[in-house]
Amino acid sequence: MRNKKISNAAVGRIVLYYRTLKTLEQSGEKIISSGKLSKLLEFTPEQIRQDLSYFGQFGVKGVGYDVENLRRSLENILGLKYSWNLAIVGVGNLGRAIANYKAFPGMGFFVNALFDVSKDLIGKKINGVKIYDSENLGSVAKRKFIDIGVITVPEDQAQKVVNVLVDVGVKGIWNFASTKIFVPPEVSIVNEDLAVGPTALSYNLSKK
Repeated sequence: MRNKKISNAAVGRIVLYYRTLKTLEQSGEKIISSGKLSKLLEFTPEQIRQDLSYFGQFGVKGVGYDVENLRRSLENILGLKYSWNLAIVGVGNLGRAIANYKAFPGMGFFVNALFDVSKDLIGKKINGVKIYDSENLGSVAKRKFIDIGVITVPEDQAQKVVNVLVDVGVKGIWNFASTKIFVPPEVSIVNEDLAVGPTALSYNLSKK
């Protein structure tokens, strides 16, 4: 891989390429061109080739990509050959939706613990996963070998939660709280802003 930082947007596209290739492989497709892949995903062939070029040389000019080989390569690039333990902190509507996302196990993501402050929720289970008291976040996250913390708490609580997770060795944060979170350099963080999608739609619709 080149010594160049890859944007989260590019990584997101790589995920879409991977999922599409996996579907194509399951349907028996052997070879696919960047042109055909672009039609399936609505990205330009140039964009696809540029994204893939960050990670090496794939495919044969004039022929296309070997579907299975490219899928395997992207799986390795994305780290999906590993298993990652997730903890969701905040079991409101959003936290529950993430906990119920059925595609996670097939991609190597396993929700191993849930946390909330509500006494009505503590001790209950979602998909067989127990909801713990957030007061015990650090000790349980450490015991459960949590790799990724999913933050769905109110924004005024988010940094405190992240600090606890970082202190016990969690190296990845997926933040849904609408506030900026600070983590040390060795911790990876992805911020999700749920306002961006509908605002983009609002912009596009207002121009029509």
